[in-house]
Amino acid sequence: MARIAGVNIPDNKHIVISLRYVFGIGPTKAQQICDATGIAPATITAELSPEQLDDVRAEVAKLY
Repeated sequence: MARIAGVNIPDNKHIVISLRYVFGIGPTKAQQICDATGIAPATITAELSPEQLDDVRAEVAKLY
């Protein structure tokens, strides 16, 4: 499982859905994070590379 902002997000869901498991991230913020990182929202979380996960973590860190 990927860990973002101290939360284990599910690997078997689209990244735009998985990001919603993090407190404070809803549908709009999840879409904005995908847009900012250049990751397609329909990408399964388990398919993300470590570099892409680092990009997502950096975008989430900007929210807090």
